[in-house]
Amino acid sequence: MDARLLAFLILLPFVVAFVYAGIHEYLRFKTHGRSDYGLAFDEETGTTHVKALSDKDNVYDPEDFDPNDYNDPELQDNSDDPKS
Repeated sequence: MDARLLAFLILLPFVVAFVYAGIHEYLRFKTHGRSDYGLAFDEETGTTHVKALSDKDNVYDPEDFDPNDYNDPELQDNSDDPKS
């Protein structure tokens, strides 16, 4: 197999994914307008993820992160629970 064909076949999935992401972002831009992206913290699951931030969203700051400060039902103290 020719080396150029092999390189093309290896790079093809990455090019397709990049073009798809570009089209998806362009369509989002046309419907929602300009957006800032950043890390958002989900207090219920204790995880962070990248998303488009609106003006009312708080930006995730790693310096202010306390992993013990999120609402995990398995880790909460249920000593006041009458079922225990």
